[in-house]
Amino acid sequence: MQGEQLEEHYARFSARKTIFIAGSLVALVLLIPATTSWGAAALPIGEVVRAITARILPFLGLGSSQFADTIVWDLRLPRVAMAVVGGAGFALAGTTMQGIMRNPLVSPYTLGISAAAGFGAALAIILGAGFAGGGETLLIINSFVFALIAASLVFFLARLRGITPETLILAGIAIMYLFSALISALQYAGTSEEVHAVVFWLLGSLTGVTWMKVLIVAAIFVLSFPFLLRYSWDINAMAAGDETALALGTNTKKVRAVCMTLASLVTASIVCFNGIIGFVCLVSPHITRMIIGGDYRYLLPASCLVGAILLLLADTLARTIFQPSELPIGILTAFIGVPFFVYLLVTRRREYF
Repeated sequence: MQGEQLEEHYARFSARKTIFIAGSLVALVLLIPATTSWGAAALPIGEVVRAITARILPFLGLGSSQFADTIVWDLRLPRVAMAVVGGAGFALAGTTMQGIMRNPLVSPYTLGISAAAGFGAALAIILGAGFAGGGETLLIINSFVFALIAASLVFFLARLRGITPETLILAGIAIMYLFSALISALQYAGTSEEVHAVVFWLLGSLTGVTWMKVLIVAAIFVLSFPFLLRYSWDINAMAAGDETALALGTNTKKVRAVCMTLASLVTASIVCFNGIIGFVCLVSPHITRMIIGGDYRYLLPASCLVGAILLLLADTLARTIFQPSELPIGILTAFIGVPFFVYLLVTRRREYF
């Protein structure tokens, strides 16, 4: 009898998680045309839907004006798509790293990946590459390569004392401070125009997004997600400690190495195109965990949806709140993230941390 009650309770608990994921997916789908319609040139949501449908399903014969088609497909929809994919990618990386490190404050940023990407971008700018022509390509490549270099350095330093959560976090903090100091040195040596360009990039922005950039980020996310989801059971086991996970047959070193590599790759692909956008990878897992619990089989996909919604709303607010000027999205996500963590600190139980 007790076994049947446990099965019924587990079924209800799983159903609640599934409903949350489905509801988040529906909310995201509804937000895409709504946020695409907002901007300096306002478009009715119906016209946005027609413009999107006319391209995707041309056989339906839905007409769309040239103006709406240009605004939607060339200007706003690529940015909306990057916000969705980028937010999902940040959330995926943050949730994964918090799981394998067993630390709710860990993210790709605390492990030095963002600081290294920032150094790569600053190096391209200060050396005169700028943002025009081939300079943007050099900036993107530099940012991506240095982000992966940072992840490799964290692995190398951690392996000297064994790949454990503590050694990975300490190595990441050391790498973060190293590249932050290098960024400051470059800014000190640069001109006022170059320093302004570096600061703008470090604040993060989805301005200038193209469909090619979206496809690159989406491809890396789509390829990484199934592998990380495959390790969700192992991450659940590691939450009880490495000894328990090893007893259950989990190769903790392999899981940490694979998961951190994929999370770093996803983060690097987003940061190199859009700059440093903080707090999404930290806030999204916490919000999701508070609602559906810590089972990573559900937490990973749910966090991706929450992260996509958060970044989409933040970017929409950043580009519309001070029209025609635009607020860097990194500033806005920080304003959202800080009060949330204060709330979390004050209201949540001690065990949660």
